[in-house]
Amino acid sequence: MRNFDHFLTPEEEETLVAFRHDLHRHPELSGEEEWTARQVADFVGARSPDKVLTGLGGHGVAAIYEGAEPGPTLLVRSELDALPIHELSGVAYSSEIEGKAHLCGHDGHTTTLAALSYGLERERPAKGRVVLMFQPAEETGAGSAAVIADPRYDEIRPDMSISLHNMPGIPIGHATLAPGIVTCASRGMEVRLTGKAAHASQPETGISPLAALATLMPDLSALGGGDIKGERFSMVTVTHVSMGEPAYGVAPGAGRLMATLRTKSDGEMAALVTEAEALVARAAKAAGLGFEISYDDVFDHTENHPEAVQLLEEALDARGVTHDPGDLPFRGSEDFGRFGQGSKGAMFFLGAGENRPHVHNPDYVFPDELISIGSGVFMRAIRSYLGAAR
Repeated sequence: MRNFDHFLTPEEEETLVAFRHDLHRHPELSGEEEWTARQVADFVGARSPDKVLTGLGGHGVAAIYEGAEPGPTLLVRSELDALPIHELSGVAYSSEIEGKAHLCGHDGHTTTLAALSYGLERERPAKGRVVLMFQPAEETGAGSAAVIADPRYDEIRPDMSISLHNMPGIPIGHATLAPGIVTCASRGMEVRLTGKAAHASQPETGISPLAALATLMPDLSALGGGDIKGERFSMVTVTHVSMGEPAYGVAPGAGRLMATLRTKSDGEMAALVTEAEALVARAAKAAGLGFEISYDDVFDHTENHPEAVQLLEEALDARGVTHDPGDLPFRGSEDFGRFGQGSKGAMFFLGAGENRPHVHNPDYVFPDELISIGSGVFMRAIRSYLGAAR
């Protein structure tokens, strides 16, 4: 049997690291990934895919490698977008864009996926097809939904979908994988309260949001409960509060509160939203305020299908990558979940080191050695699922 685990040459690995560093220097936020998408399309396009789709759901890129015979479609997914954070890593290839940086490792995930184009160019699948899906706007939760809503997604609709995310806090090169829910559902809730401003010497002539905000901050936070390891879990985190204007002479007449609502499953989210909205309505009514509620950054939960987990477990074993269920599920959210709703999907988490800054920290650094580890696992999964043309 041919060895697909080490399909990259040293020269190719050097090229891939340089490619990641270039992506890292030029981060683009969710929905703005035009330059990044062009670099990706050029890189994989130079390695003989049968077709490349661009502009999927915004700036998404899909490279298709057809098998020799008909068969199932395997989608392997990564993300293109960066974060609105000032980088403090100190690496030589740090972000050149002020206030923007790849501090979640999406540049590394994208490079890991791009690495597969080397192996697939040399040897197509025996059957079916592989889709390398470079997704936009993961950080806002909007990207996968936009890709799936794109009419051209029907051309690449998968039977199975797999992905990875690097994870500081786990030994480097060790993987965490399990069936079932692995990341939570979440959404950003914005509450705008409208009253009436007044002179600071006569606050009683206005309608202030102060009391309502003071009530809502602890009451919303108290809605959370349960255990992430149990059947039910919910959490509300107040992330921003403001009222009025930065002036001494005006009592505030308007307020704003932002909070993240989080539940273990999509089904629990509807109940948490209902409870949170009822609290807002009561607090606003008690203070004589008008109110508006809106939502953004909406993520579904990610649930690993047992068959996709088995495929990845076998690939990890064949590649010599140790793995266990770890601390799954995680309280964070991931946009990959929607791909799993229409296919058998699974995501594994690849350790980035136990004593490293976490993702979204300003000093976070993606370990380059994960590129060959992750791509080796993906290539083994591809060959196990679809075989290799001879």
